[in-house]
Amino acid sequence: MKIQDANGELFKQASKRLDELAKLPAHNADKDLMQELESRGFSRRDFMKWSGMMTATLALPASFAPLTAKAAEVANRLPVVWLHMAECTGCSESLLRSDAPSIDSLIFDYISLEYHETVMAAAGWQAEQNLHHAIEKYAGEYILMVEGGIPKGSSEFYLTIGGHARTGAEEARIAAKNAKAIFAIGTCSSFGGIQAAHPNPTNAVPLSEITSRNVINVPGCPPSEKNIVGNVLHYILFGSLPTLDAYNRPTWAYGLRIHDLCERRGRFDAGQFVEHFGDENAQKGYCLYKVGCKGPYTFNNCSKLRFNQHTSWPIQAGHGCIGCSEPHFWDTMNPFEEPIGNKLYATSFNGLGADKTADTIGAVVLGATAIGIAAHAIISSTQNAK
Repeated sequence: MKIQDANGELFKQASKRLDELAKLPAHNADKDLMQELESRGFSRRDFMKWSGMMTATLALPASFAPLTAKAAEVANRLPVVWLHMAECTGCSESLLRSDAPSIDSLIFDYISLEYHETVMAAAGWQAEQNLHHAIEKYAGEYILMVEGGIPKGSSEFYLTIGGHARTGAEEARIAAKNAKAIFAIGTCSSFGGIQAAHPNPTNAVPLSEITSRNVINVPGCPPSEKNIVGNVLHYILFGSLPTLDAYNRPTWAYGLRIHDLCERRGRFDAGQFVEHFGDENAQKGYCLYKVGCKGPYTFNNCSKLRFNQHTSWPIQAGHGCIGCSEPHFWDTMNPFEEPIGNKLYATSFNGLGADKTADTIGAVVLGATAIGIAAHAIISSTQNAK
């Protein structure tokens, strides 16, 4: 009963906030969301189905689906500034796919995207002017999204941007100062990414080390478009930041391990492993742990959301998770095709975990493994390499 009361109160608060946002002037008033969607072949029914799915993704009750839809419809009241630092632009590509735009990408296009180097026509001095105009005009109102690691300290000069050759760190600090909310998009911005991997010659760091402001991390290499858009919708709905884990990741997206909901989890519990790529066990869809899957150590919702229009994801395609949403994964998860040795990976449980589980021979049922993988019934792991 208390949960229902809390949800009811939250529903009222979100409804009130959306009504207030709807009264604000639209930043791109010439666009209508439903017309934009219909022009791309999406019906109102498709949109409402998407709203229901996003509501579930955000871990909200089904009754919030109409509010999620309304949040998307008033999204053009929200200015967004998107900065690119040291990165490959893969996170933007995850969102702005041109082959078959999803409702997620179209909604992000509908948002007042005041600055985004990948999609804007302006360049050079004009682009720099647009950025600083947006920061000044919408001070205290805009959402800042930053993609890429950022060289820091005496190495800041490794990344210079624009006609005035400001460093990336300087641009990020200026933009973060008056942002309403700040999101680090992708593992590079969240944790430093490959730029910060050993030996890190440019002293690249995550966005959180450049600004003293609170930064919400949305890691992944790249993150799914729903994890990007979902955070924007959450902020529109509630005007506050979501519940976060120890690494400032939203728990609605990063609250469970890949392993927890993996389609091959039953194979792991049964001790049925792929011994090497291409063997008979691989053809049978056995667990990929012994060929390097980092699912037991990685928090993300890939198995639920998937990629490529939600058709597949790495483990379904036959390659193990590489742990790309975890801090320093380039260093700690290597080599990607070999399991992590317990002695090589320090966890809060002193490194005990899935390696010990996967290598145990015999019938052992002793509750959860030390890393917290729930109640693994270890039947056998004596599968011989074919």
